[in-house]
Amino acid sequence: MAAPESDSVDPPSAAAAAPGVLLEVAGGRIASVRAGTEPPPGAERLPGLVLYGFANAHSHAFHRALRGRTGEYGGSFWSWRRLMYAAAERLTPDSYRELAAAVYAEMALAGVTCVGEFHYLHHAPGGRRYADPNAMGAALAAAAADAGIRITLLDTLYLSGGLGSDGRHTPPEGVQLRFADADLDAWADRAASFRPEGGHALAGAAAHSVRAVPADALAGFADLHRENGTGWPSPHIHLSEQPAENEACRAAYGRTPTAHLAEAGLFTGVHPVLVHATHLDPSDVRLLRERRADICLCPTTERDLADGLPPLAELGTDRVTLSLGSDGHSTIDMLAEARAAEMHERLRTGRRGTVPALMLLDALHENGHAGALGWHDAGWIGEGNRADLVVLDLDGARTAGFDPAQAAEAAVFAATGAEVRHVMADGRWIVRDRVHTAMPDAPARLDAAIRGLLG
Repeated sequence: MAAPESDSVDPPSAAAAAPGVLLEVAGGRIASVRAGTEPPPGAERLPGLVLYGFANAHSHAFHRALRGRTGEYGGSFWSWRRLMYAAAERLTPDSYRELAAAVYAEMALAGVTCVGEFHYLHHAPGGRRYADPNAMGAALAAAAADAGIRITLLDTLYLSGGLGSDGRHTPPEGVQLRFADADLDAWADRAASFRPEGGHALAGAAAHSVRAVPADALAGFADLHRENGTGWPSPHIHLSEQPAENEACRAAYGRTPTAHLAEAGLFTGVHPVLVHATHLDPSDVRLLRERRADICLCPTTERDLADGLPPLAELGTDRVTLSLGSDGHSTIDMLAEARAAEMHERLRTGRRGTVPALMLLDALHENGHAGALGWHDAGWIGEGNRADLVVLDLDGARTAGFDPAQAAEAAVFAATGAEVRHVMADGRWIVRDRVHTAMPDAPARLDAAIRGLLG
């Protein structure tokens, strides 16, 4: 069997690959990890580089329908959002399951074995509740099962339609009515009632942003997590994705979104996952360093929407913990996300090596599975952990010249999702020879789901 990188055997360690590692899998778990061992008769050899399965810590599954359809000339995040709202208006629980299952299959083909779904499309058009108020969330959990991956469903608090330059929260309107609950208590009751079926799914929570959650509700949201009666993993929240968000927050509250989260208690007895954290001022950076914040970067989406570049060097990768997501799915390639995090920082600072390759793999592995998504028995190749494996092909042009002593460098800076050959999740092969085992027609299903939604 080809070896995983050595940090997978006994993390943390060097970025080299160990040859001749024997992995035994039983009951969906890694039963043993032995290096330098002759394989027993009948053992399957995995030619290539074996890594732990990737965690995609931030997803909006229905955004995948917009890929290649939103135009490339002019516009901004806000003009893109109007097109996203048009797609959201048309989804039903059944069509969402069809679309999300195909999206999650695309993720599996790229090596993803667990996804964090930042879920805010809760209700029927007009804001009417479905007979099952969590029908849309249940559709997403079922879709993950269809694709054979795990999911942390981050049920998202969304109460206002925005935060204007006059510093006032506006009521939700149009498609936003599908996102919004009546108030914090109504959201909490609905979210707490969701019990996803199957051992592949965890229930979690998010607050959409300072734009969509007024201050009193944000403080109440923090209280819910501080009390820890929900059993949810770390909450997630979009933070400072756009300058307009910062300007509106200052107008409304006299402080930046980061300072506003602190005032609301989101850093007191709570350790949120901050998505994007793009437009930070020096005081924000100091606060996040002090709190040793968890930050989820989504570089291909941040680049696609012209959002900006987060200040990673100033934050300090020794002070914050990184995870990665594909967010709007302009690309689903977690190695591309990892590579872009460092490449963007090189462009921003003119320096190389702010985020080392091994740290970027950590963002896809333990930081994603355990830290961001609450799967504490996942994230590295070790005895007793969930058996998630990704086999990268080393025979292609992109990985030619592979040096086992620099395996992490090769994985992050040479390989792409196209090198993913086999994928195992919880001890089951869900991708074999680049074909999804449960959905061999995954591309056709994805195409049909998108055309059925948008024409």
